[in-house]
Amino acid sequence: MKLTTRLHVSGLMMAMYLLLLPAFSAPARASRFSDDEKAPAASAKKATVLRGRASWYGREHQGLRTSNGERFDRNKYTCAHKTLPFGTRLRVTNPQTGKAVVVRVTDRGPFRHQRILDLAEIAARPLGIVTHGAVGVVAEIVPVDTPLGPTDAPADLALLAAEPAATAEAGLHTDIRTGTTEAQDVAATPEPAATYVIQAGTFGDPRNAQAVMDKIQSVVDAKTLVSVAAATTAKGKTVSRVLVGRFATSAEADVVRRRLQQVGVSGLVRQSENL
Repeated sequence: MKLTTRLHVSGLMMAMYLLLLPAFSAPARASRFSDDEKAPAASAKKATVLRGRASWYGREHQGLRTSNGERFDRNKYTCAHKTLPFGTRLRVTNPQTGKAVVVRVTDRGPFRHQRILDLAEIAARPLGIVTHGAVGVVAEIVPVDTPLGPTDAPADLALLAAEPAATAEAGLHTDIRTGTTEAQDVAATPEPAATYVIQAGTFGDPRNAQAVMDKIQSVVDAKTLVSVAAATTAKGKTVSRVLVGRFATSAEADVVRRRLQQVGVSGLVRQSENL
């Protein structure tokens, strides 16, 4: 009787063990399966690479608010890009010289001449951008903990700087919205006609118009046109209108208008044919 009872208990224990064994082993298998699933996704991730011309901005914008709300400092390694999220870090390299810097996106732009980046002065200098006004660059998105400032050029710079067709074969893509390179976008999209201006005031006394012009020229870059246009009011009085720029889009003009507003110059974005 005792032997039969022991055998019965042993049988129950064995049955319970067999039932519980899959439950203990399932998480381990699930974990391994999950890791195996993640590995191809990680290895398939491609670098985001931008190619095109980069320009710079410096003293004339010092202290002004950037698009993310920070104060612009020409001595910090920052840049402007049209769409990349604020805080994105880029390693920007001049493929002609091999010089490279890491910068952080804090502003929107550039909006002229189909350039892909505007770099703060300290970042632009080692790349030769301050000397030449604009140069061709290769920019890669790098981890957010990458130190800012001068750095080594990428080991595969020749490949990254290659024509878009060649880099597409290598699996290197660019614009995160369209999957095309900035260089391709530039080639396919001609620069639109400059039809927008900022009307920064209408003055009966030309001396007041000149004073506002001087204030504006201390804020905008040297390439931005600031002019006075004579106009006649409905009562036949001659007045002077201060006009800023010739902009391709109203959005581009509005960026400058907001910068002028920060120094006390009110303006209105208008299409030039409606003046």
